[in-house]
Amino acid sequence: MLGKLVAVWHGIVWYLREISGEARYDHYLEHFAAEHPGETPMSEVEFIRAREEYDRLHPNASCCC
Repeated sequence: MLGKLVAVWHGIVWYLREISGEARYDHYLEHFAAEHPGETPMSEVEFIRAREEYDRLHPNASCCC
C-alpha cells in the first residue's frame, strides 16, 4: 500500500513540475548532454535568463488577448 502511495506521489510531483515549467532545465541538461558531449551547459540561472529573453523576443502570437 505504501509503495502505491509513493508511486502516486511521484507521479503528481512529476506532473506538476512538467506543467509549471520547472522541469525545463532538467530537459535542457538531458538534451545538452546527448547533443554536446564534453561541453559545459549553462547554469540554471543562465538558462532561466536565456529562456526569459527568448520569451520576450518571441511573444506567443496565438494568444487571443
